[in-house]
Amino acid sequence: MGEGPQLKTKAPQYEPTPCYPLLADAVAVGWADAAGTLPKGTRVLAVDGPAVLDWTAVATGLRAAFGDGHTRLEFADVRTAVRDWETVRRLTETEQLRDDPDFARLAGGDLAELMDPAALAALAAPGEDGALRVLLGPGAALGDADVLWWADLPKRYAEAAVKHGRGRNLAAPEDEPPTLRRLLYIDWPLLDRHRDQMAERIDRWIDVTDTVFPASIGGQALRETCRSLATRPFRTRPTFNSTPWGGHWAQETLGHNPDAENTALGYELIAPESGVLLGDDASRCVEVPFQLVVALSPVDVLGPAVHEMFGTSFPVRFDYLDTVGGGNLSVHCHPRPDDMHSVFGWPYTQHESYYLMRAGEHSKVFLGLREGADVEAFHHSAHAADAYGTPFDIERYVQVFPAEAGQLYLVPAGTPHGSGEGNVVLEVSATPYLYSLRFYDWLRRDAADRQRAVHVEHAFRNLDPARSGAAVARELIQRPRPLRAGDGWREEVLGALPAMFFQVHRIAVEPGRAAEQRTDGRFHVLTVVDGQGAVITTAVGHRHSVHYAETLAVPASVTAYRVHNQGPDPVRLVKAQVV
Repeated sequence: MGEGPQLKTKAPQYEPTPCYPLLADAVAVGWADAAGTLPKGTRVLAVDGPAVLDWTAVATGLRAAFGDGHTRLEFADVRTAVRDWETVRRLTETEQLRDDPDFARLAGGDLAELMDPAALAALAAPGEDGALRVLLGPGAALGDADVLWWADLPKRYAEAAVKHGRGRNLAAPEDEPPTLRRLLYIDWPLLDRHRDQMAERIDRWIDVTDTVFPASIGGQALRETCRSLATRPFRTRPTFNSTPWGGHWAQETLGHNPDAENTALGYELIAPESGVLLGDDASRCVEVPFQLVVALSPVDVLGPAVHEMFGTSFPVRFDYLDTVGGGNLSVHCHPRPDDMHSVFGWPYTQHESYYLMRAGEHSKVFLGLREGADVEAFHHSAHAADAYGTPFDIERYVQVFPAEAGQLYLVPAGTPHGSGEGNVVLEVSATPYLYSLRFYDWLRRDAADRQRAVHVEHAFRNLDPARSGAAVARELIQRPRPLRAGDGWREEVLGALPAMFFQVHRIAVEPGRAAEQRTDGRFHVLTVVDGQGAVITTAVGHRHSVHYAETLAVPASVTAYRVHNQGPDPVRLVKAQVV
């Protein structure tokens, strides 16, 4: 089914903070430097950004920066101009998921719908006696301001803040405890859409990871640099998170997060959360959302046909599941297309694939139902495990296959699946990533010593009984098929299904050789899965190194490029593209 043992991988040169130079600007550090760019005569300054940001710290920084005795400030908190909480909840929740503890329908509409227009207009009125009026908070850009600054916080910090009970959800009262549920499914979609709508108006981008010494760049430089990136290969900043089942491969092999509990989830490129670093180097840079790069140049990044299909949504993600020295993942499935659209609000669903970067000697992959599996009994067992903590043998219902390095396992929506302990999985999947509907999680405990949540009814509503028996091995564990070849290189199709809108290929290049590639109007995503790495050279001369385990986005506008193996050993890269 695969190609046997994976090729030997040398000591990696994995770069955790890839950074790209700015066009026509330099990164400023500190509130005072940002304040120094404000045009004379500005009467109203809007500072917009995410709800979870520490807006008190932002106000403190601005007050100190303008505290020269020549500028009188009047602050207006636009969070006071939101509609009442019950109205906000009614506009952002659905009856079907209103009381669901884990999921909400992806928020539609615009942020303006949650604001009181009259209250916002009153807050945006220019200050008296020449005072500088500063509108602060999410939605500030909707006020009538002379200058717009965007104060941003990378999403990994926002998620961490909410997990620890800090910050506020969008349009929520100050005394309403923040929840990850609203952050992920309601706040982020609304705020991302709002930011993208305002992107052409932004006069200054401020990365407030450090609230005392924020890094910032001009709005024009932001847009020009992002549009330049859309014409050349680039990487997003990877992030690894810990979970109860997590392993230690990324710590031991890549040197990532050595002090963390584990490195279970490695976000190489996940459009809703990934960021791109802009600046001279990682010590003096700003992080901007990858999604903003796409929104500013959707045709260049995605290609015309993909843009027509998906709008500004980058539809493919690459991430790692690390269970080396950890435990089994839950056995779960993802929503089938109709349910994903009607219940969860996504226009396309969470099809996945597992590429095994590393496989333990006796490791497993759970995939598909057993032939003749009693789904009713499976449902009963899953419910008893959830409600009463009763363990059961998941292998009575779900098939198990040997984990084989170099093999791709296709996971269309509705298919029960999970990686076993001892594996490193490169997930090459559709972008939705928050909809793992768990059948069984081994009665595992969370950090608070509570049994981890499963989603029995959601999971069984979406279970696809057709993904069962011998058809699973035949259709979902495919043999590589030759596609193209040249002098010292070849490309093969690892997996493709009519139900899935993307294909997974593998490029193999011998030392000293180069593989010819064309985007044909559709973006590519590449990860080095064996060997030291490669150098990607585009038709117009842009060059980008990519090392073992690193992931590279190749915009559709690149048109043609070569994958050069300049190392001493063969190199292999996994490639995904929309078909």
